[in-house]
Amino acid sequence: MVAPATDRDLLLHGYDAIEFWVGNAKQAAHYYRTGFGFRLIGYAGPETGVRDRASYVLEQGQIRFVLTSGLTPDHEIVRHHALRGDAVRNVAFQVSDAERAYALALDRGAAPWEAPTLHEDEHGQVRIASIAAFGDTIHSFVERDAYAGPYRPGFVSVADDPISDPAGLQAIDHVVANVEEGRMEEWAAFYERILAFEPLRHFDDEDISTEYTALMSKVLSDGAGRIKIPINEPAQGRKRSQIAEYLDANSGPGIQHLALATDDIVATVSRLRSRGISFLEVPAEYYDDAEERVGHVHESWADLAELGILVDRDEEGYLLQIFTEPVQDRPTVFYEIIQRRGATGFGVGNFRALFEAIERAQARRGNL
Repeated sequence: MVAPATDRDLLLHGYDAIEFWVGNAKQAAHYYRTGFGFRLIGYAGPETGVRDRASYVLEQGQIRFVLTSGLTPDHEIVRHHALRGDAVRNVAFQVSDAERAYALALDRGAAPWEAPTLHEDEHGQVRIASIAAFGDTIHSFVERDAYAGPYRPGFVSVADDPISDPAGLQAIDHVVANVEEGRMEEWAAFYERILAFEPLRHFDDEDISTEYTALMSKVLSDGAGRIKIPINEPAQGRKRSQIAEYLDANSGPGIQHLALATDDIVATVSRLRSRGISFLEVPAEYYDDAEERVGHVHESWADLAELGILVDRDEEGYLLQIFTEPVQDRPTVFYEIIQRRGATGFGVGNFRALFEAIERAQARRGNL
């Protein structure tokens, strides 16, 4: 038996990468480069000796996305895509010691997915281990302190990306999971027990509801606040909630959205809109009392209203946020763009406006 970790966080340093399993990684990579401003920095596929899949590694600020597609009809990635569409498969964490993190997680009851494996090339070593989470999402522990290559052994570096034009995205603020009704507490307990996360916020159906739908959410965080994972479940309402729509479209639980932080949300959203990224539309009436509700902000209220950016304040400061429409044909994964000016919350004052906007999009799809 492995003794409990005295640091409680298993020496998690933050997010290492988010890996998506997609239908066509080459085209998806182009979309993220031209639309969101990510830079292509690494590749693995048939040209590098990998015969069954192709992977493109994209970076912007501290954010790393890996887009992978299967190349044979019976490949597990192809089967996964048929079931879920383009979806997040792996939320990977950087660690100081992958073997220790894996052993501690298993000792606390985690289901193993991949035992610690050493990957080596001329750039050094990367050790990776993985555990299972909700649905078929996995978490990898990635130990890369001794590696100087583009991503990990097996990938070749891409020295120059001629189409990349960064949009100002800096880091992953939080990653949101949707699970089945009645299972939020179970998965919150999983993160508390296995990864020693701590409850950060809890929102019930009174906090997150509209005339028609409701959901509940519990936010977990590692001890240092580097990793935050809100977990949502549907609640009873008059109509079908966005969580229920997601669970149907995704054929089960998974990652609903990723919040990407910026230091200048007005500039970032302006760039994204100019490149064709679509955002949920918030009624102009939202801004009628927003300034009175929130108080002074450094940004221009006219700019915020023109771009559709929401604002909320808590005890520590305020935040600005906006949400894209789903970025694939299925109404599953979307993005939040967020700028924090001291606030540590998640925009509870914007919940009603946001979820009414989501309901209007659901209605257009015939899924409300």
